[in-house]
Amino acid sequence: MRETDPRSIAGKLTPPDRRVPLVVVGAGAAGVAAAIEAARAGVEVVLIDEHPVDNDMMAMDVPLCFGQRMDGSVRNRALMLERVVETNPDLAAAHEAGVDVQLGTYVWGAFVNGPTVQELPCSMLGLADDRRSWLLGYDRLIVAAGARDVLLGFPGWERAGTLGAGGAAALLARYRALAARRVVVLGSGALGLHTASLALERGIEVAGIVEVDARVRGDAARAKTLTDRGVPVFLSHTLQSARGRTGEIESVVLVAVNRDGTPIAGSEREIACDAVCWAIGLVPNVELLHLVGARLRFVSQLGGWVPEVTARMRTSVPTVFAAGDCTGFHEGMLAAPDVARAEGRSAGRAAAESLGAARGREDETRRRVSAPPTADETHRYWRAWLDSLIAAGGWEVNVCQCEEVTRRELVETKPPRYLGWQSPQMSARSVTTLLRDGPLNQDQIKRLTRAGMGPCQSRRCREQVGLLLARAANTTLDRIPLPTFRPPIRPLPLNVLWPADEPAAMREEWVSWFGIPTQFSPHWTAGMAIDEPTAHARLIVSE
Repeated sequence: MRETDPRSIAGKLTPPDRRVPLVVVGAGAAGVAAAIEAARAGVEVVLIDEHPVDNDMMAMDVPLCFGQRMDGSVRNRALMLERVVETNPDLAAAHEAGVDVQLGTYVWGAFVNGPTVQELPCSMLGLADDRRSWLLGYDRLIVAAGARDVLLGFPGWERAGTLGAGGAAALLARYRALAARRVVVLGSGALGLHTASLALERGIEVAGIVEVDARVRGDAARAKTLTDRGVPVFLSHTLQSARGRTGEIESVVLVAVNRDGTPIAGSEREIACDAVCWAIGLVPNVELLHLVGARLRFVSQLGGWVPEVTARMRTSVPTVFAAGDCTGFHEGMLAAPDVARAEGRSAGRAAAESLGAARGREDETRRRVSAPPTADETHRYWRAWLDSLIAAGGWEVNVCQCEEVTRRELVETKPPRYLGWQSPQMSARSVTTLLRDGPLNQDQIKRLTRAGMGPCQSRRCREQVGLLLARAANTTLDRIPLPTFRPPIRPLPLNVLWPADEPAAMREEWVSWFGIPTQFSPHWTAGMAIDEPTAHARLIVSE
């Protein structure tokens, strides 16, 4: 038995524009494979992908860190769409299989019935392009949202020219629109070496590969190939600062470091470049999985928080599947892209069968590429980089660019500087005092310092905030809870997010939701109190 006040939902239950059996989010290798497999099993499939990304979104480094290094061609949406299709030939196969392919479309929210929501007609996704937003209902969902860049701050990283490996790869290969001539790559693992090789193939000079470790982390033969082509590798080095006179990176200063990451005096060297690319790792995109209620767990060797999935890629939510890099990323997968396709095919078949399609051939056993990093090696590596950057660049570096929160202000939990006020209570507060109340978490720190509340929605700072909190609390990153997410999980203009006015039913009833009889009446005028509708509420009892 449950009680419902019909006015609490009056006009709020916007029906979806359309309802389909299966939606696949992400048109990478896993997503396209999943869509094709399900379509060939006779299921109606809609495939959603946000590329080509709108130029304004790229300027916010969403979904990847493009670092203001896009050339003017990205404003030509028709040209970008042509290049996206050209560089992903599997999209043509999906179209031929009958898949409804929707490119340049963002998923900004997911809405499902649960403990606090019971009246939705079906599970729905919030979608948007550069003009409008709408709701799409679904019976099954496959999330193949990929992974995003890991970034760490250094003096000058706010200048145009700081990219992530994913953003650089998109500009180099998908859009062919990288406005850089000479790049420094940070990280010598498989991702760093791959990024350097891709840049050389596209005619970009690689001014150096910088590695905080004393050895090359990736394949030695591939590293030698790069050095034979004239690419210098700086082992036991970190980035001290980026310089430039025009708001753009024009050079970087490297410094040699000891085994503990502390800089060696007198070892600085300046290298001319116009781009710096972070290539120390990628993080699975789990925001959408979080919204639909899928259970997540922390696995360092897979990049952090990942969904729990079965051998057939089903999450803890029976109607939701996941495949590809969003289920976990490590550098060995760069050498075996067919793993993502196999996962996608498995998810597509499983979703189709759950909708009543005939069972196909047996699925491949879900597997990860051999020899992923062990234990928490991935995050120890990120921590080593962070320690070296702090030792070389200090604590007055912005960890959150959007809200201009420094490393020091974060760990001391200082309120935003632009508020211009202090109090004894705030001055006495720190990570240490917060630990007395329980485990640290990023939601708490976000509210206290605003770190992570900017338009990039913490895509540039989430990992370094977590690492700084773990460092300050003398714990590991897995003990810092994942921040919560809520729609919109992509920044969107209000005129796109909700271009229509509220319906009449909502306008008529919304005053009753607050339950304050005089809130809209001039209190100084006698006899103007509203006869509050909630005083006469009748509850409808339903099963």
